[in-house]
Amino acid sequence: MIPVKVDLQSTFKHYEKTFKALADEKRLQLLNLLANSPNDSICVCDLVDEMELAQSKLSYHIKILLKANLIMKEKKGTWSYYSLNHKEVNNVLSEELCCLFRKSNDKTIEQTCSCSN
Repeated sequence: MIPVKVDLQSTFKHYEKTFKALADEKRLQLLNLLANSPNDSICVCDLVDEMELAQSKLSYHIKILLKANLIMKEKKGTWSYYSLNHKEVNNVLSEELCCLFRKSNDKTIEQTCSCSN
């Protein structure tokens, strides 16, 4: 997890990369396939079939998700297997982001975030 208050610019850059990676229907579909996989990971050979994409286009989307740290890659022999990086996905879905965009001095806003201002 990135310390929100320590280096705000780094935090913004991190989430910019993350949200850009999430701002594509094919990448969201890929994340959904990984999230709903009965196994912990899916072989790239199976992803090509599931996503109905050429291998080069799939590689492009995988590269973006890897750079955003939303998925992880594991080599097993000659095949690559991909899985969700649950920690990073949970950070995006968690209370962490509320600290960046909630008014720090507004008493009328309900405190839904566990971090302190």
